[in-house]
Amino acid sequence: MAQKPSIPKGTRDFSPAEMVKRNYIFETIKEVFRLYGFQPIETPAMENLSTLMGKYGEEGDKLLFKILNSGDFFETMVDIAVDSQNFFSSIESNFGFSTSDFENQMKQIAIKSRNKIFKNYILNEASSICKYVGEKNMNFPDFQKYFNQYRKPHIKLPKNCSSKDVLKDISEKGLRYDLTVPFARFVVQYQNEITFPFKRYQIQPVWRADRPQKGRYREFYQCDVDVIGSNSLLNEVELVQIIDDIFTRLKINTVVKINNRKILSGIAEVIDENSRITDITVAIDKLDKIGLEKVNAELTEKGISNEAIEKLQPILALKGNFAEKVEQLETVLSASEIGIKGVNEIKKLFGYLNNLKLNTEVELDLTLARGLNYYTGAIFEVKARDFEMGSICGGGRYDDLTGIFGLPNVSGVGVSFGAERIYDVLVQANLFPQHSAETTKVMFVNFGAKEEAYCLPVLAEIRNKGINAEIFPDSTKMQKQMNYANKKEIPFVVLAGETEMQNQTFTLKNMESGEQKSVSAEELINILSQS
Repeated sequence: MAQKPSIPKGTRDFSPAEMVKRNYIFETIKEVFRLYGFQPIETPAMENLSTLMGKYGEEGDKLLFKILNSGDFFETMVDIAVDSQNFFSSIESNFGFSTSDFENQMKQIAIKSRNKIFKNYILNEASSICKYVGEKNMNFPDFQKYFNQYRKPHIKLPKNCSSKDVLKDISEKGLRYDLTVPFARFVVQYQNEITFPFKRYQIQPVWRADRPQKGRYREFYQCDVDVIGSNSLLNEVELVQIIDDIFTRLKINTVVKINNRKILSGIAEVIDENSRITDITVAIDKLDKIGLEKVNAELTEKGISNEAIEKLQPILALKGNFAEKVEQLETVLSASEIGIKGVNEIKKLFGYLNNLKLNTEVELDLTLARGLNYYTGAIFEVKARDFEMGSICGGGRYDDLTGIFGLPNVSGVGVSFGAERIYDVLVQANLFPQHSAETTKVMFVNFGAKEEAYCLPVLAEIRNKGINAEIFPDSTKMQKQMNYANKKEIPFVVLAGETEMQNQTFTLKNMESGEQKSVSAEELINILSQS
């Protein structure tokens, strides 16, 4: 019995109707990006693991999809039977334990092994093996049995070999986790060919080995917009405007939450936990999801002192409007230079935003931490109101992301729009337009060869006007053709039979109202152009 076709959990297929809706999202986003002077780039689906690892924190590294090296390399790493047999074959003629030459012989044979784990194990354990076998006065068959039964199992996971060591040997590439780190790599690699400040947008899929759940997928598209090579807070202002413009066009009611990583660093400083900034921010970022009690428990598990956790409580509980929160922050962080710098940046950013006529609400959220390691300034998160779903957009300022690739002191800032979650929101709220520019606007019914020849020139003229049009490929029953048009939600159908050909006319049917009328070719094109 044939296996039922399926796809991996956390991934999705999209029908033509769904793709029309998705492309509506992508085109809306692209249109706004271009409006603000951003240009498109693309990067490969896979990157070197050296590019990806260590950029997303320990939790992020665990969610990277690693790609096995090609060929049978993985097989030789795990199943060392071939190397074991070669080892035994090479050593049999020199077997003996009365001389010290045997240990050196073992090591020389091991050095030639193509299997790194096998080789390293023998080199490290040769002396111990020789001593034990010599003491037991084993013959060669006993040695083989002993090695396979008691020594060989340890070769797979030797004491001095971690999973990371094995990873280096079986995988050198991974699927991209986001678009920001590949963008930083791109900037460094092509730094002599691009103009700074470099304003780019990128719309491509990313992959995360996360547990699939509502609104969270293992494969999903990100729509990133970044500017790199400028420290100006005007870039942050422009990003908020882009967020506002896009969600206004999509008719999604949103709130933009803003914080500053420097404020979080200042908080860590004033509670005397400077070195634990990552642990603190990762925990704080979960406050909305798991609540204060569980956040405190996680901080305790991470080794944060009870005294520090106590000092943190009033900061997490700050209330009031923007001015009141800032005033309290200036008091709490007065002893922290970096914390006060973050407060000043927030004040300047909100000063700009307050002078703009934004449709979306913007608020200061001190629990917003976004656990990623590379943010250094403003951080953003956008949520759709009236929907229980995670963020639909987020990002922040990264001052030295390119430094890890050899280009230090280049600041950037950007945000990423989550296309999958935006799609889900639009579906739930029924906000997609009824007819898209990608769908067929008119279909010609096929009555036969003569009618085909009559319709094709007019069909070509309609397409030349930029109107999506098609003709049913077979002269089959009328009901089948009309059902096809209905299922594809084609708004107009053209009928041209013997009567229409004699009169040099066409019958145009409105599929929604059912109205029909006889029109000339010119009238047909005009009606379709204006509809």
